Amino acid sequence: MTTSETTLAENKDLVRAFIDALFTKGDLGAVDEYLAEDFVDHDPPFNGPADREGFRSAAALFREACPDWRSDPHLMIAEGDLVVEHFTAGGTQRGELLGVPAPAEGRSLTLHGTNIFRIRGGRIVERWGRPDELGILRQLGIVPSQT
Repeated sequence: MTTSETTLAENKDLVRAFIDALFTKGDLGAVDEYLAEDFVDHDPPFNGPADREGFRSAAALFREACPDWRSDPHLMIAEGDLVVEHFTAGGTQRGELLGVPAPAEGRSLTLHGTNIFRIRGGRIVERWGRPDELGILRQLGIVPSQT
């Protein structure tokens, strides 16, 4: 493997480890470990803050409502200092999410999306994302499903 190929593989491994630690294992400390101090989220989930704390809050929100929440990358592409991740995340709603209480038997939720991460010095410094927030809002009944 060339140095360039090694760096690309390391960048993909870094993103995979971050997503696994934060969203699948629920380790909120992963934000401090993997995101640079000057991290900028260009598309913060649900209009939250565009910094590390916003990302931590989004993860906590989903983990509190869905303790079994997990995120599975289906595709990772790396080029230069960028890693693109296409994912499916999901879990069983057991607590309130976005103001919607969980039904007694729980509710299965699924979130599809794509993220682009920029890496610098072994840390994630930027994110652009397109999670299917409308899909989650429909699953929760906040927005009516299309007929």
